[in-house]
Amino acid sequence: MKSKKTLALAMASALALTLAACGGGSDNNDPVAETPVVEDPVAGGPDVPEVPEVPPIDVPDELLDTYYNVCRGTSPKCYNDWGAFATTPDRVLIYSRTAGPRHANLGTVMAAGLNPPMADNNVMQAGLVRLMTENGIQADWTEDVTILAGRINQYKAVIFASSNRDTLWNAAAPNSNDAARTALRNYMRRGGGFVALHNAFGAEYNWPYYEGLLGNANFYNHGPNRAGDVEILATDPSTQGIPLKFGFQDEWYNLEPFPTNVKFLAKVDTSTLNPLTSAPHPGHKDFHPVAWCQYYDGGRAWLTTLGHNANSFTADLSGAGAEPFQKFIVQGIKSAMGLTEFCTELSLIHISEPTRLRRI
Repeated sequence: MKSKKTLALAMASALALTLAACGGGSDNNDPVAETPVVEDPVAGGPDVPEVPEVPPIDVPDELLDTYYNVCRGTSPKCYNDWGAFATTPDRVLIYSRTAGPRHANLGTVMAAGLNPPMADNNVMQAGLVRLMTENGIQADWTEDVTILAGRINQYKAVIFASSNRDTLWNAAAPNSNDAARTALRNYMRRGGGFVALHNAFGAEYNWPYYEGLLGNANFYNHGPNRAGDVEILATDPSTQGIPLKFGFQDEWYNLEPFPTNVKFLAKVDTSTLNPLTSAPHPGHKDFHPVAWCQYYDGGRAWLTTLGHNANSFTADLSGAGAEPFQKFIVQGIKSAMGLTEFCTELSLIHISEPTRLRRI
C-alpha cells in the first residue's frame, strides 16, 4: 500500500516539474519563462536537478479493516473531520422502523412521515425524546425509511432504537430500494454519529457494512429476560459518573461474530446471570460485553445491546438500574454527536479478560 502511494506521489511530482519546464501549460498572455538549458554534467556544466523524494503517507495497516474495507477502530485517525456538521443544530433522529419481530417497548407501528403522533405504548421512542429534550437536544423521530434516506445529514446523530431486520430496505420503491443504505454510508463518511440500541443488533444481517458498523458484531440469540449486574470497564465521557456496578434487567444478547477493535465500555457480570445463556449459543461466560464504541469509515459509533424493557426508558425510573442506564445512553449519544469527546484513549477500570481489549 505504501509503495503504491509513494510511486503515485513521485510520479505526480515528476509531472509537475515537467509541466513547469514546459511553461506550465499557460493559456494567457503572460510571458513564459525560458526553459533553462541543462548542460552535460560531464562537460562541467551545472548538475541535473533531482526530483525531490516525497515521503510516503504512513497510515497504520491495523486501521484498515480489509473485510469491511473501512478505516475502523479506536483511533481518531479514522474520523473524517471535514466540518460537515459545524452549523448543524444539536439535533438527533430516532429511527425505530421494524421489518421483523417488534419489541413491546416500541409499541404500535407509527405512521409515515417525520414526527408522527405517538401512542401511549411508544415507550422507548418517547423516553428517548424526553431524555434528549431534558439535555437541550432536539429530537425528531420516524419509522419511515424515506425520511431517513432524505434527511439523515441534518442530524448530528441517528439513533437506531431496536430497528431490526431489513430496516433500511425499501421494497416499495420502483428503483433505488437501498437508498437508505447509501445515505447511511455517506453520512458516516462525512463524520456522522451512529447510536445502536438493543435490537439494532438484529438488523441488516445481509449487509456486511452494517455488521462492521456494529463493531464486527451481530445479535445471535438470548436467554430469558432476567436480572444481572452491569459493570463499567473503562473511563470515557459516556461512563462518567456511572456507578462501577449496577443492577439491571435485560435479555443479555449473545453475539456472533464477537466485537473486535473496539473500546469496551461495559459488560455484564455473568456470575449474576441465571441461566447464563440459551442453546445453542454457549454464551460469553468469561467476558460478556454490553456496550462499546469505535470510529467507523469516517464517523463515530456508540453501541449497546441493552434496552429491552420499557421501564428502562420511563421517567419514573421504575426499572432496575434505569437511572444509570439512562445517564449512560444520554452521555453516549452526546459523544457520538461530538458534543463531548468520543471513545477516548483506553483506560481500564476492571475487566475479566484484558487480552480482548486491543489498542489501535
